[in-house]
Amino acid sequence: MLAGDNAIVIGMVAAGLPAAERKKIIFAGIVAATVMRILFAAVTVQLLQIVGLVLAGGLLLLWVCWKLWREIREQRAHRKTAGQAPTAVAQQPSKTLRQAVVQIVIADLSMSLDNVLAVAGIARDHVWVLVFGLALSVALMGLAATWIAHLLERHHWIAYVGLVVILYVALSMIAEGVENVTLWAHTT
Repeated sequence: MLAGDNAIVIGMVAAGLPAAERKKIIFAGIVAATVMRILFAAVTVQLLQIVGLVLAGGLLLLWVCWKLWREIREQRAHRKTAGQAPTAVAQQPSKTLRQAVVQIVIADLSMSLDNVLAVAGIARDHVWVLVFGLALSVALMGLAATWIAHLLERHHWIAYVGLVVILYVALSMIAEGVENVTLWAHTT
C-alpha cells in the first residue's frame, strides 16, 4: 500500500512523456526507488533522529505536485487547442527524460522513507523480511506505475485524482513534520 504513492508519481510523470520513453522512465524510477530504499534501510536508525526530515520531504513532494499540476494544465490546454484547430500540428507538450528523472527522484526521495520505516518496523531484526518487503514494494510499484501511465493516456481526468493523492501525502508529511519539529523545539 505504501508504494502506491510512488507508483502514482512515476505513472503520472511517465504519462507526460512520448510512448517510446515511458518504459525507460518507469525503469529509471524503479531503479531510483530501489537504490533509495536500500540506502534508507541501511541508515534507518540514524534517519529517525533527524528532526525535520519528514517536513523537508513533504515540502519537496509539494513542489513535485505543483510541477505535475502545471504539466496537466499544459496538456489539457494543448488538447483543447488541438481539438479546435485540426490543421494545427498536434504534438503534446513533453518534458525531457532528464526532467522526468529529476521529478521522480525527488518524489522517491521524499516518499521512500515511509516505506522503509514501515517495512523495517515490521521486520524488526529479521533482515530477510526487510529485503523481501522492500523487493515486493518495488516490484508492485513498477507494475502499478506502468498500469497508471497507460490508464492516464486513455483517461486524462484520472491525472487529477492522482494529483489529489500526491497532494494529500505531501500535506500529511508536512503536518507530521511540523508536529515533530514543534515537539522537538518544546523538549529542547
